[in-house]
Amino acid sequence: MPQLNLETREITLKIVYYGPALSGKTTNLQQIHKMIAHRSRGQMVALDTQDDRTLYFDFLPVEFGVEGEYKIRIKLFTVPGQVMHRSTRKIVLAGADAVAFVADSQRSAASANAYSYRDLKTNLRDNGINIDDLAQVIQFNKRDLEDVKTLDEIRAAWEGTGVPTVPASAVSGEGVVETFQVLVEQLFDHLDARHDFSAKFNVDKQTFLGGVLDLFEKKS
Repeated sequence: MPQLNLETREITLKIVYYGPALSGKTTNLQQIHKMIAHRSRGQMVALDTQDDRTLYFDFLPVEFGVEGEYKIRIKLFTVPGQVMHRSTRKIVLAGADAVAFVADSQRSAASANAYSYRDLKTNLRDNGINIDDLAQVIQFNKRDLEDVKTLDEIRAAWEGTGVPTVPASAVSGEGVVETFQVLVEQLFDHLDARHDFSAKFNVDKQTFLGGVLDLFEKKS
């Protein structure tokens, strides 16, 4: 649910990057932080364990103005992928407006992807969120590695679900911005359908998406 601050005239949206351990969630946020306009990005916070895996979350506030009276602030989080940190994942998902599920494209990771997606649905349900009512995108990461599922296989598996899929190699930045943009577009559609977002806050979809694009195009 979007957070509205009448005093500062800000609308805050929460996006969570979810997926199995080492699938590339943190790499996505690192790449976004690197590519985004300095004037628009906040400080990235990462809390890691000794083996350099994210223990709690990464947080990246991104904000931009829109035509109208409000400023949009987007907060990006990741969750720890290890099975032992399920309670932490549930906490981070609370209040999420959109989810980018980062899957590992390697065939050997299929069971880990499936477990993590089931875990996502369960944790959302425990937070009172139906996954079908949530903006989401599936990023199939690590396309640069060997023995990965073909794009035809991926599209066939998700065809008819209504959930968009994006191929990526986050370590090189490929597909990172595309994933974010597709998710933000999904997010706007969900907000408009459920909260009459465009009419209430005087912001149309083109302006909203244009603001997101400007974050990456104007890095000064």
